[in-house]
Amino acid sequence: MTEQAATRGKAQWLMPLLAALLVALLGVLIASGQWPELRSKVAFAPKGLVTTAPADVRRVEIRSGSDGVALLRKGSEWTIEGLDGAVPAEFGSHLETALRLVNVSGPVREIPASELTATSFAAFGLDPPVTVGVIEAGDGSSTAVNFGALNPASTSHYVRIAGRPAVYLLPRHVGEEWRVTSDMARRLRGQTETGLAGRGKSLLLPVSMAQVWALEIVFAGRLTRFERDPDGTWFRHLSQHNHAAGNVVHAADPEQARIIDAALRAFDATAVETRVGTAGASQLARYGLNLPSLIMLVFLRDSSAPLARLEFGAPSDSLDRYARLAPDGAVVTVAEFEMRRLTELLRAVGAGS
Repeated sequence: MTEQAATRGKAQWLMPLLAALLVALLGVLIASGQWPELRSKVAFAPKGLVTTAPADVRRVEIRSGSDGVALLRKGSEWTIEGLDGAVPAEFGSHLETALRLVNVSGPVREIPASELTATSFAAFGLDPPVTVGVIEAGDGSSTAVNFGALNPASTSHYVRIAGRPAVYLLPRHVGEEWRVTSDMARRLRGQTETGLAGRGKSLLLPVSMAQVWALEIVFAGRLTRFERDPDGTWFRHLSQHNHAAGNVVHAADPEQARIIDAALRAFDATAVETRVGTAGASQLARYGLNLPSLIMLVFLRDSSAPLARLEFGAPSDSLDRYARLAPDGAVVTVAEFEMRRLTELLRAVGAGS
């Protein structure tokens, strides 16, 4: 009986102690977001071809063909060299992602110099490269990353680091992020050129249609999805599957592909007519944006989350219509024919109401 009493007494003071330890552990987890015993014991070792940490990068130059854009880090923001003002946060996020991916993503294969010839680089799309990213650190060191063509399986890009006698295969999403970042940078810089700046406008979409791999339109209570097939040809994603050997093959109708491409490519030049300003949830009804007339979702390759969500609201007058890039974009007006181009596309492919 004495032993049982001692056991009960020990349990009585042990349970509060354990409860206190659990509460303390919960507090540490909330404050730090990690288990105390793992702190500083899990070493993070970047496996990428670029050893410079993204936080140490001070300048990035992105070249495609003869066109190039240079970006400078100023504090926590990025600017386009030669232009005033910081770039939009969305673009800065893509640039940081591109830098992080080449720092942490290891190659899936290395082709050593012994397996390369003078003609190999052209075959890999590296002579000349499709996209070049020159990454400069604060200490003056720099690394030039040359992105080439996709491999035959379309799963990886051929990549060469300037000065290294090898060619690497990096996962496709790494190269695609640099292509998208380059495209967005060129569009931002292009908005200051004489033609567009003289009209006092800016481009509506942050990326060109060449980088868009899928697009969804919600209109009149119906959703219509357009995608590109492996060759980059547009098709309407509806009853266009051929099932063979368990694989799904997208079959693009050539005539519809031409209509879709012409309609969507026109959005490369879609410009803002006027800027109305930011609007809270209670103000959106004034512009017909609480229940948009049409919604367009833009997706990049290898991404399930939309890059942009464009909403069209009520007409602002007989020629223009309210619109915004949701959820945080300012309300603007665009030409009425921009929305009409989409509704006509839906009718042309048999998806209009």
